[in-house]
Amino acid sequence: MTHLIYIADPMCSWCYGFGPELRGLLASLPDARLDVVVGGLRAFNTEVMDAEKKAMILGHWKHVEEASGLPFTRNGMAQPGFIYDTEPACRAVVAARILADDLPSTAILDVFLAIQHAFYAEGKDVTDLHLLAQIAVAALNKAAGTDSFDGASFYETLSAPMTMAEARQDFQQTKQWGINGFPALLLAHEDSLHMIANGYTKTANLIAALKAVQANQHAPS
Repeated sequence: MTHLIYIADPMCSWCYGFGPELRGLLASLPDARLDVVVGGLRAFNTEVMDAEKKAMILGHWKHVEEASGLPFTRNGMAQPGFIYDTEPACRAVVAARILADDLPSTAILDVFLAIQHAFYAEGKDVTDLHLLAQIAVAALNKAAGTDSFDGASFYETLSAPMTMAEARQDFQQTKQWGINGFPALLLAHEDSLHMIANGYTKTANLIAALKAVQANQHAPS
């Protein structure tokens, strides 16, 4: 079985652009396992964004929009007093991982992508825990095909110290792996990690990189 590790942040614009490309790769690997590790791009940031920083980030968004063709709205960034803290969104992904460990691993990616869509395409404030719970529950219930997840229970897990600690562990693991930018995609094989993508990468190139690594692993020494 192909075991992939996706290291990213829901509030990383290039990760948003990368979503369809990753989906394309996974479509070619129906039996793959995908672990989502959140990187904490701007985790615990407390600074209100000034006009200069907003302009800089919106410039990045424009590049992602042009490269990916995905929809963007600037409404989320335009909120008065907006603080670009990515920890709550990362923690929501971790909470989903805790609560939905019996679902296919791609269900956690569904939550990740749903948070991204809410922020980038709909301009919603995904630093709000109640809103994050709603978004995650809707994605999980869709993935499960049932209404087995509810907002109150998810919010409770999202707010729990255990979940906060696990999110911090993800951030630390990312640093230990030496991942300095997002998105990153790794292949785990025989206790080794192999870089498949370091930054925004098209599906065809992901498939080629994966095949190259796998071919090298199976080549006679």
